[in-house]
Amino acid sequence: MKIHESAEDYLESILVLQKRLGQVRSIDIVNELNYSKPSVSVAMKKLRENNYIEMDATGYITLLPAGRQIAERIFTRHKFLTEFFEHLGVDHDTAAADACRIEHYLSDETFDRLIEHARTVTGQTE
Repeated sequence: MKIHESAEDYLESILVLQKRLGQVRSIDIVNELNYSKPSVSVAMKKLRENNYIEMDATGYITLLPAGRQIAERIFTRHKFLTEFFEHLGVDHDTAAADACRIEHYLSDETFDRLIEHARTVTGQTE
């Protein structure tokens, strides 16, 4: 199933918030992304219906395996691309914004080649 960029952003935000806060509710996502409560509510419903997240009776959100896999993939891309752009001399805010825009569109092949290139340049083996 093809997942939309906005759903990837929501899943990534849930992952980041879980790392930062431990537990996540919809209001945390509203505050993090500056989206309206109704928009986040609709998105959470769609993510639940597609088995990417579950929400307990008290409103806490948990990533299900498929959702966690997508969130980790997008988060890894975001983090790598931000650092890569900063290494090129781009300021942090611009690097993060650009990473956010392209993290969804790079093919796995291109992303893998970027990682290989970065490792070659820095001498990293893993």
